[in-house]
Formats: sequence, structure tokens, C-alpha cells
Amino acid sequence: MSNTEPIKLTQYSHGAGCGCKIAPAVLEEILKDSKTVTRFPHLLVGNESGDDAAVYELNDGSCLISTTDFFMPIVDDPFTFGKIAACNALSDVYAMGGTPILALAVLGFPVEKIPVEVAQQILRGGKSVCEEAGIPLAGGHSIDSPEPIFGLAVNGFVSKKNLRRNNTAQEGDLLFLTKPIGTGIITTALKRKSITEDELAPALRVMCTLNKAGEALAQLEYVHAMTDVTGFGLLGHLLEMCEGSALHAEISYDTIPLIDGAAELAKKFVAPDNTFRNWKSFEPRVNGIHGESLITLCDPQTNGGLMVAVAPENAADFTDQLQKLTGDSPVTPIGKFTASNADHKIISIR
Repeated sequence: MSNTEPIKLTQYSHGAGCGCKIAPAVLEEILKDSKTVTRFPHLLVGNESGDDAAVYELNDGSCLISTTDFFMPIVDDPFTFGKIAACNALSDVYAMGGTPILALAVLGFPVEKIPVEVAQQILRGGKSVCEEAGIPLAGGHSIDSPEPIFGLAVNGFVSKKNLRRNNTAQEGDLLFLTKPIGTGIITTALKRKSITEDELAPALRVMCTLNKAGEALAQLEYVHAMTDVTGFGLLGHLLEMCEGSALHAEISYDTIPLIDGAAELAKKFVAPDNTFRNWKSFEPRVNGIHGESLITLCDPQTNGGLMVAVAPENAADFTDQLQKLTGDSPVTPIGKFTASNADHKIISIR
């Protein structure tokens, strides 16, 4: 490779972003003997519920949130890759209603294949996001690995009363989504040279935007549950909400916001491999799916938006609050939580 030829990071990885996640069914098999069984009185959230982060109660009424998230490149530009990976890791804290306080870098890098200057740019991207969040990137750990990997381990705080989990939705709650979906579709299309760099821009805006709104939304008493949408796609993370809350969800597909260009690509079945692995895990529990919605709703998201369960009588106020926090256009609910039904389907799409 010549010194002037640009490095394309995605050429060095077999996966991309949160699409690198192990498929849900496989992960469940891996973890079946690893669920927390020893009682730790102060551990409020462990690995038993598939939530976004671990939560440990402190003696002053506050809680420590701890998480880690890392993956292989989803874009070629190293600085942007660093930003996306950092936003994605911080999202786990925001999804629990917390405030991040400290981050450590997780870096795997093929030092014999790619110049170290590229690793420097990745770290700079991650640091820039930490600065945006108002926290230090205070250290970390690195290894020489066959593929580039980057992410963060993040700690945060939340008051116990503002802690939001993914398994506390209530019957009748409306479901809101704070960002459009389709990052896996769009980035896969770019890798296949089906779209231009300019057409990637809307997906980049989504992936590089912090989910900081979660910190404020958790202070609203009528917000009953919250999670972020990442590698298992909207369906996978909604299934976690439903099963944890012992509820059914009815989704109106036409109300789900999609990133510009995602619908057209989905109709052509442009999708990362993990989309179909996700669907294989979800199929027995979902009805009403069709070609396009299978691609979009199972699409692995990288730093996707927050899914929020909101008391129906407070929907208008929630929309106002979210618009003030994000500056985006008003959102509408994409569905609602209902009592479990008899057909053993957990999500219905219409």
C-alpha cells in the first residue's frame, strides 16, 4: 500500500458497528449458565434482564452505572469511527437515566497492518465525544489484534428514583422512538457501493448524536421504561422490553421513522448479515412482518435512538419535552403496550 493511499478501515473487519454483536439466540446459549445467581443486595441490575448496563446501589440514595461497549469499524474514517463508538458506549448510561462521569478506552489494533496514526485518530474521535459529554477519557487498555476494535468502558451515576430499566413498562403505555432507524442498511449499502458518501450523511448524523436526552427524560415520572436500540434491532430490544414487563406490543409500522434512503434499500433487500440472524431469533414471537419491515425492524443499529414507554395521558407533554431536549421535529408514538395475548406472539405489527 502506498503512503498516499487512504486507509479504508472497513476493509480490515468482518463485521461493522453493532452488527458485530453475536446473534441473540447464540448469545442466550452462551450466557445460559452465567446468569447471576449469588445474591448481591446492592446490585439492582445485573445480567439477568438483558438491560443496558449494570447498576449498583450506593449508600447515599444514588446508584453507580457501569457498562462497556466496543466493535469493529462501521465507517472508513478513523476519527468518525472513534466518535460513533464512543457515542454508542455512552448511550448505555443515558438509557438507564444516568449521567456519565468517566470513560476508559478499549482498543484493539493490527499494528503490523495499519499505521499507528490511524489509531491516534480513532482515539481523538472518542475523546472529542467524551469532551462533548463533559467527562474525561481517563485511560484504558489496548491489544494487538487482527482487526481494529474500539469502544469505551463507562461509569455514571443516577439517583435511584430516576433509574429507568427496560422491563418496567406498564399496560397501556405508548412507545416512542427518539431517532430514525436504518444505520445498518445505509452503511451496508455504502460498503457495497450502492450509495454515495453524501447519501451516508443522514446515518452519520444519527450515529454521532449522543442520546443525552435520556438523562432528562428519566426525571419524568410518567416515563416508565427506557432502552436504546442497538445490535438486535428495534424488534430485538422491544422484545426485551415486552418479555421483561410481561406485556405485548402493538406496532404501527407506518409511524416508525426511517433514515433517508433506508426504505428504498430495504425493498431491494440490502441488509447486513446480522439482520437475518436477528430475525431467526425473533420469528416465533412476532406476527405481521413483511419483506421491507423485516429488513428495517431487524436491522442492527449503531448508537440508535431510545425507546421510551410513556403513560398515555402524558404523551403530549413528553413530545414537548423531547423536542426541547433534542431540537428535532415532534415525534409520534410508534405503538403501545397491551396485556399479553393467547397466541404466544409478543409483538404484532400492522
